[in-house]
Amino acid sequence: MLDDWLADLLAQVDLAAPLLPVVEEFRQVILRDPEIYMLFTAMLVQVPYDKDPTGQPQVRTIDAMLALFNHVMTHAPGYNDTGLVGFPINAILDWAMGTPAGYAAFLNDQANEQFAKMLDEWATFLRSADSTAVLNSSATGWLGPAALKKLGDVAKTYVCDPSAPHWGFTSWDDFFTRQFRPGVRPIASPTDAGVLVNACESAPYRVASNVAEREQFWLKGQPYSLAHMLAEDPLTPQFVGGTVYQAFLSALSYHRWHSPVDGVIVKTQVVPGTYYSETPAEGYDPSGPNDSQAYITEVATRALIFIEADNPAIGLMCFMPVGMAEVSTCDITVYEGQRVRKGDQLGMFHFGGSTHCLIFRPGVRLQFDLHGQVPGLNSSNIPINSRIATVTGGDS
Repeated sequence: MLDDWLADLLAQVDLAAPLLPVVEEFRQVILRDPEIYMLFTAMLVQVPYDKDPTGQPQVRTIDAMLALFNHVMTHAPGYNDTGLVGFPINAILDWAMGTPAGYAAFLNDQANEQFAKMLDEWATFLRSADSTAVLNSSATGWLGPAALKKLGDVAKTYVCDPSAPHWGFTSWDDFFTRQFRPGVRPIASPTDAGVLVNACESAPYRVASNVAEREQFWLKGQPYSLAHMLAEDPLTPQFVGGTVYQAFLSALSYHRWHSPVDGVIVKTQVVPGTYYSETPAEGYDPSGPNDSQAYITEVATRALIFIEADNPAIGLMCFMPVGMAEVSTCDITVYEGQRVRKGDQLGMFHFGGSTHCLIFRPGVRLQFDLHGQVPGLNSSNIPINSRIATVTGGDS
């Protein structure tokens, strides 16, 4: 299915078309830096396929890769049924991410700087009225039957107007960051400081305890490594030996973040990082980097929002949204010193899908409520603002 989508995209793209300035800049960086040139050339050659299911050649050259990026820059992602819906650049790079050269290429700082520039430029288009072209009722439209079957009752669930053009959404980004109608996601136990609520509309991925300050996070099992996750922040030692809860947001999810507790914002930071790096321990991932979600908490672009909870049994905690591929714009909307209540907005992701963590100090005892699910890639979304954990004790 993904190969079919990529073959269709290749058929649409004029490989000889002039490159947009931001893509041409990326091309020059690749050509002029011997390490990047070697890695990008090698990863495309190392991809373990020759042709797609239609018999057409796949992405094997830097020029073809850049031509595809160039096309994406002026198109919003249409709906499809692949595991990479909403991730066109990720789809282009998906196989290359799993090659030995790809492991190195996507950790290169200069390459990641260029990805950041390119994604920022694409973001400008996705905030424009031109990007509403995919907000229609066709088979590949986000308001068509196939998409609405996955999204649910959009008209009743989200703030929109089905009688207006594009249901009132002014851009792809406006649709992607759509808001729930009042009352759709009530806050669980709003006056009980012992109940933590779900910070994102997300599926539980992992709960880990006694988390180490430093671990070999790139190995099989992907252990959490707090010093790397928290970017060596001076507050890191307070969390060593504590608990991490991680959950995944798909491209179809609601992408705003809400506070899980009542408290005060202590510190916020956006940490620049990688965009398409995945751990070599997982091999080829058809929906990369889904299988690398624990690993990317240490290396990907992410935000840190430290909250001092009013409940002393919780105390200082950290909410950490982590970008995945195209969804690496972490937009923090709270400020240091701000008081927040459970369910108040903290910020949002822009584009595609993503992951997030709640990080707690050692001594904070929690009983997690995963709504009858076992954490993992096959779990389903738990509604935002619903109970996610109850405090059973802690050090004040």
